[in-house]
Amino acid sequence: MRYQLELFFTALGFFTRLPVPAWVPWSTERLNHSARYFPLVGWVVGGIGAATYVACVTVLPPMLAVLLSMAVTIRATGAFHEDGWADACDGLGGGWDKAQVLTIMKDSRIGSYGTIGMVLMLMAKAAALYELGTVDELDVAIALLVAHPLSRLASTSLIHRLPYMREDETSKAKPLARRLTGSELAIAMLFGLLPLTLLSPVAALGAALATLLVTAWAARMFLRRLGGYTGDLLGATQQASELACYIGILAAWNST
Repeated sequence: MRYQLELFFTALGFFTRLPVPAWVPWSTERLNHSARYFPLVGWVVGGIGAATYVACVTVLPPMLAVLLSMAVTIRATGAFHEDGWADACDGLGGGWDKAQVLTIMKDSRIGSYGTIGMVLMLMAKAAALYELGTVDELDVAIALLVAHPLSRLASTSLIHRLPYMREDETSKAKPLARRLTGSELAIAMLFGLLPLTLLSPVAALGAALATLLVTAWAARMFLRRLGGYTGDLLGATQQASELACYIGILAAWNST
């Protein structure tokens, strides 16, 4: 049990800026095996966002509460996934071949595609969350609790299914480049899918289908363009599937 707790804190320390206990040892092997708990990290991040929204919406307009909840989650993660989304937009948008795409994504500077992609992603998530709160403000908190674990399960599935495409030693995602075992994948799926029970069956189905479609599309594109995934593409998948989850819930509501 202690080892499992160490793996969770390893994942939490890698994907967020939240403090972890000093007794947790660090190793690339532990990071490698901590992939099973990536969706559980989403519980923490989603919980922070949901708590911030609930606290703010009691005294502030709903849109401002949404924006503040997004800001707090971005702060908690150090914009880890948002940075991957921007780099992926730059690389896939501006690169013509595999080598060029990888070179652009490794560049720390943000280009036109990355800037536009980031602005549109943040605007779309804010708009979707605001619309989710028009019926019941608590629906926003529930959506955050669902989308963050589910979107991290989407990224974890790419680690399990696709080959890793960077070989340089400086890559932060290289220690993650290992297929999960059956039990590890089952744990990840449990923590990624369990929050769907917070939604109605129709909304849960909409969120799951939208996330699955976006993840499958992303995997197909990554294979076609690069032959596999990189750390930036994992972050991009998390962002795209998080938005897809919100859209899926809204689409399910509008269809009923």
